[in-house]
Amino acid sequence: MHTSTGTVLAAGANLDFTLAQQLTVIALCALTAFISHMALAVFNDGVRPFMLDFIQGRSTRSATTAVSFGLSAGFIFGLGAPMALSTGVLNPWLVFLPTDILGILSPKKWLAPILGAAWGAVVVFGLNGANNLAHDLPVDFLTAMQQMSTPILFLFTLFPVLAITKQFGRKWGGIAGVAELALVIMTMKLWPNVFAGAIAMAVGVLMLISLAIAKDLKQRKADRANEVEEIALADDPMASLFSASAARLRRYLPLFMVLGAGVCVLAQMHIFGGGEATSFLIAKGQYGEAAQVDFYRVFGFIPLIATTALASGAYGIAGFTLVYPIGYLMPNPFVAAVVGALVFAAEVLALSYIGKVLGKLPSVRDSSEHLRSAISDTLQLAILFGSLMAANAMGAGLGILIVGGLYLLNEAMGRPVVRMAAAPAAVIVGGILLNVLYWLNLFTPLKT
Repeated sequence: MHTSTGTVLAAGANLDFTLAQQLTVIALCALTAFISHMALAVFNDGVRPFMLDFIQGRSTRSATTAVSFGLSAGFIFGLGAPMALSTGVLNPWLVFLPTDILGILSPKKWLAPILGAAWGAVVVFGLNGANNLAHDLPVDFLTAMQQMSTPILFLFTLFPVLAITKQFGRKWGGIAGVAELALVIMTMKLWPNVFAGAIAMAVGVLMLISLAIAKDLKQRKADRANEVEEIALADDPMASLFSASAARLRRYLPLFMVLGAGVCVLAQMHIFGGGEATSFLIAKGQYGEAAQVDFYRVFGFIPLIATTALASGAYGIAGFTLVYPIGYLMPNPFVAAVVGALVFAAEVLALSYIGKVLGKLPSVRDSSEHLRSAISDTLQLAILFGSLMAANAMGAGLGILIVGGLYLLNEAMGRPVVRMAAAPAAVIVGGILLNVLYWLNLFTPLKT
């Protein structure tokens, strides 16, 4: 199989899990719901800043649940479910965002893991039925959604170029763009079985980090008056908040180690991908390339997760997400469990130190923000373009009219569905509508 074409999925979008896989998903959903109930960690980065008020009793459980649902629902139903159905690979939006909501919603500690386990059961038993039903329809919109693979994989390659351009200007952005294009072409020519963007992304991310560190070192040489800043920091109320939050998380270190073990085992089973591009790579059986892609994403999220965790007292369900790429490469679930536990222990124990280091590297912090923004920009275009390709595959011009029209209508209505999730959701709605038109004898499915 040649990944350079990016259209055929080795997994066949099959969601028929083994008993061990089913039990792992159900147990992990129970655990993440319990941890969310305890306000120790949530997956949604947007929800984490609201957790401090909840922890300190200034916000009610129902109000925090409403925030979590409002910020997560679009990603669950518009992105998580469509991506899982089209790739046959689970993802964090489908697995962890609902357990955020259920855990916070639960009024009792004992009820949270039961609700989480129930959601895990829905995922492992319900998705396969929905998947089989959809594939039996006259208009198979799930197979059409596999068209999203190529634009997501190839456009995602460009996120370091966008980040460099935004932070360091057009000259460096142009250099990075030319270098990445050359590396993609070289990889396709010399190593056709390797994901074409693998080497290009590595060079782009390294270039961005090198430029940021060089800028920070130059700035630190320019002003050596940091003693004053450090003395002032000792009296900073934010510093004492950070310290209290880090101490709170360290108290629950054994629970976090169990969480790290569970997430790493799930990744090791190769039924889970940490991102959009990763899901397609896991489905293709390209685990090394998937690990590489998720490893680069880590650089965009460490500063965000560290600072929001220190400010709120709630960590990330997947930590710094390092357990994803590590898990993909582990030889078996037992090794994955041990390594995942150790990774999470190291992350939680190092949280205060990471916060202090980031405080001294403003350009590196800025780079992570630019990386996250660039990832979002590339994926928004890739998902929209891929969704229109899927619309064309299932209904030609009429499919494009319906899916594109739903996307534009969502924009005109002020985006009730978040932009990232709007296009895949439109494909599913469009696919259902085309099937209804077929049953009304108003549409003839395309020959495949």
